[in-house]
Amino acid sequence: MTNPNFEEIEACVFDAYGTLFDVHSAAAYLKPELGENADQMSKIWRHKQLQYTWLRSLMGRYVDFWQVTGDALDFAMQATGIENPQLRAKLMELYLKLDAYPEVAEILAKLKAAGKKTAILSNGEPSMLIAAAKSAEIYSSLDAVLSVESVGVFKPHPSVYQLAVDQLKVAANHISFQSSNGWDAHAASAFGFSVAWVNRFDQPPENIPATPHARIKTLSELPNLLGI
Repeated sequence: MTNPNFEEIEACVFDAYGTLFDVHSAAAYLKPELGENADQMSKIWRHKQLQYTWLRSLMGRYVDFWQVTGDALDFAMQATGIENPQLRAKLMELYLKLDAYPEVAEILAKLKAAGKKTAILSNGEPSMLIAAAKSAEIYSSLDAVLSVESVGVFKPHPSVYQLAVDQLKVAANHISFQSSNGWDAHAASAFGFSVAWVNRFDQPPENIPATPHARIKTLSELPNLLGI
């Protein structure tokens, strides 16, 4: 049954990292080489990656997401006592080939078949996003890959969400936005999207303005929300 908030959706827009792609898959591939601190290192890497986007936005010191990702990795490796330039290089290379979550390819194809526009809207630098989408074999199911690089500020700045409206030529209230990051889902709702929070890890809601219109566990639940 269609959720009333998703009745007139023309475009489905997705966050990339953590929503379509498993950000911890890079470290998982190298777990034997990273050792017992692999999981901790990966968690710190992700935390610092996001933290640096917010801090740089507040400081007015934008750099692309590739540099942010490398800076965050350097912090994480140092924090967990891993000193290995070769492993660092491998981890960065693997970030261009992150695993997509199991349902992603099928759901994107289903949305396209139903006539919905599909796009990524991400902090990621364009070449990073295109590489990951091609590696996961989902690039052909996307109408657009939209990056904050176009506006020079990271999520959750409203100008990032405006990119989807401008580039897809679809009004905000006719766009469904999907993110696994609670803060991103809340901010997108505040902007005016119809938002499905893909709460993969059973997180509590954020205490910031606006709320997502739906909470789902995986993207497999999205077609039902849309009445597909």
